[in-house]
Amino acid sequence: MVYQKIVEGRFLSRPNRFIAHVELDGEVQVCHVKNTGRCRELLVPGCRVFLEVASNPQRKTKYDLVAVYKGERLINLDSQAPNQVVREFLEVGGLFPKIQKMKPEYTWNQSRFDFYVETPDEKHLLEVKGVTLEEEGRTFFPDAPTQRGVKHLQELIACQEEGYQAHLLFVIQMEGVHSFSPNDKTHPAFGEALRQAAASGVDLRAYDCRVLPNRLELHAPVKIQL
Repeated sequence: MVYQKIVEGRFLSRPNRFIAHVELDGEVQVCHVKNTGRCRELLVPGCRVFLEVASNPQRKTKYDLVAVYKGERLINLDSQAPNQVVREFLEVGGLFPKIQKMKPEYTWNQSRFDFYVETPDEKHLLEVKGVTLEEEGRTFFPDAPTQRGVKHLQELIACQEEGYQAHLLFVIQMEGVHSFSPNDKTHPAFGEALRQAAASGVDLRAYDCRVLPNRLELHAPVKIQL
């Protein structure tokens, strides 16, 4: 995916999870943060950030904060980006060969999955999670407790038992990492549910991304350590 217009700024503060104060060309701008996670290890005062100029000039906030440097590593923070890059990957034949039908935001029973995919022999349900938490080349999810994430895993197990091929893809919004694991310290119930899903036959995958200030694309598989 490509952002249309990107500018660089210096992060100052985050008064709440929706907005950030960023210094841009000597002025303080109030920016929308496209990630409601904690991101405390990323959004530290003085760090370099990248902002997308909003296409709607009538918006209250003119900029969206979409990426940040953590040391020398550029990390995309846009929580809407993982679904977009996965869709682009699927459209060029990634993950599933010979796709006959693809539908985003697919409702199954009382649940909604990010993608429904049909191939000649199988029906697939795919859930996508974005990952921004990194420590010394290891990445983790979630960065805050997520009962919704646990529910998604339980739903994937249920649809697997009904004959669908269930998949969970962790999109690591950075490059050059060597592993992915559930964040048991932050939410042990998610880790337990993830291991149960793997034991039940749910297909777990993790991919890192090539990240530029104005671009994000799925790159290569990353080892999952449960």
